[in-house]
Amino acid sequence: MAEFVTVARPYAKAVFQYALDKGQLAEWSKLLSFAAVVVKDEEMAKVLSKPQLTADQKAELVCSVCSEVLTDEGRNFIVQLAQNDRLVLFPEISGLFELLKAEQEKSVDVTVSSAYELSEDDKNKLSSSLKNRLGRNVNISCDVDKSLLGGLLIRAGDLVIDGTVRGKLAKLSENLKS
Repeated sequence: MAEFVTVARPYAKAVFQYALDKGQLAEWSKLLSFAAVVVKDEEMAKVLSKPQLTADQKAELVCSVCSEVLTDEGRNFIVQLAQNDRLVLFPEISGLFELLKAEQEKSVDVTVSSAYELSEDDKNKLSSSLKNRLGRNVNISCDVDKSLLGGLLIRAGDLVIDGTVRGKLAKLSENLKS
């Protein structure tokens, strides 16, 4: 996994810079995420791993499936990846592109887990508080986790804020043991 990310990073940076220069971040985001799903498909992965297929055949196969979101530049990108035997990197390239895009747009996706459904007022207060703390626009998605006794579990990238009752009890227990 770490090797894939290392190899995917230059591709993601290059395509991000190109999309930024052309003002096409949304279009490239859509293309990369779609291609990532295509390449991760079990059947497609089997076909793409066949050594009998040439790089051009693999590129054409991916391009044909992605045709509804494909531009000429996108086609060239897919061909380039196929020629370098890097089509399997699409999921990592897409993920890195999204991180660069979020950094550029000064936004972050936040997942909030709670024991109960949050009201719109609670979401707005939480969004405002996180915006101040993180210094970015916040896109909140909420889910309900009945296994939580109370409180919130907030995930924003690699930042995790555990405000759950279970988390606080575990921290209290740890403090008492030390």
